[in-house]
Amino acid sequence: MSRGIRAAVAAYIVWGLLTVYWKHLTDFGPFELIGWRMTSSAVVMLAVVAWRGRLGALRDAFIDRSTRWRLTLAGVLLSVNWTTYVWAVVNDRVLETALGYFMAPLGTMVLGVTVLKERPTAAQRLAIGCAVVSVVILTVSYGRPPWAALAIAISWSTYGLIKRNLELSSVEGLAGETLVVVAPALVVIAVTWSGDASVANSADAGDWALVAGTGIVTAVPLLLFGVAARLVPFTILGALQYIVPTITFLLGWLAYGEPLPAVRLVGFAFVWIALFAITVEQIDHRRSATRVPVRTDV
Repeated sequence: MSRGIRAAVAAYIVWGLLTVYWKHLTDFGPFELIGWRMTSSAVVMLAVVAWRGRLGALRDAFIDRSTRWRLTLAGVLLSVNWTTYVWAVVNDRVLETALGYFMAPLGTMVLGVTVLKERPTAAQRLAIGCAVVSVVILTVSYGRPPWAALAIAISWSTYGLIKRNLELSSVEGLAGETLVVVAPALVVIAVTWSGDASVANSADAGDWALVAGTGIVTAVPLLLFGVAARLVPFTILGALQYIVPTITFLLGWLAYGEPLPAVRLVGFAFVWIALFAITVEQIDHRRSATRVPVRTDV
């Protein structure tokens, strides 16, 4: 388990620090960057799947109509999530991206109650209430709803719902999802190619290295997470996942100097209370499930 936890922490730290990576590419348009990221990710993930000898499984996934449609929808949602995230980072809204990824587990919980008809517990009802209060407070603070955060949270939680029971590993799944959107990504690259500020016309050698590396920085944490998912209970992985938005939050506030007035901090605090409540509940549930019953028939 210790090896799995190290892999999980490494994956989450890399994911959290991706904000720094994208900040070095703010001279380029977010949609163009996503076009390059999707294309680069498709190439890298296809190479990884081939190296693992799983091209046959990926081919079979596309042959099955139901799986093909789910991969397509997952790819669209992933594109929305990545595009919103990169757009927010490029436009100095890093704190909103942190809020979005803090809210994503709450969005997953809401989908469980509304779509899967799961019965909410007391902690989950408290968490939903805190999330609603947070959105109201942050809307007042920003003078508008936190659209980027909501788009990130909704797209990510819905993406998780679509991938539910998908019989592909995380690596094969991401390979399939990037492959289905690689054609639109190439169109975006072609449309923006001739622009004066495009990657093709204004990037230096360092920029090209970063653009080409977007597929690698996408694959590396995913592979690390794949190791962790096999070795670490999901209740522990669930708690560790908050490393990502915590790093992003600290970067936006301390490194990039985005404003964090008291009322906005209160809005974040309500989300943290919600996450704390459901995390404690998950840990207690796991302890109860693994507790050895005492025999009374001796």
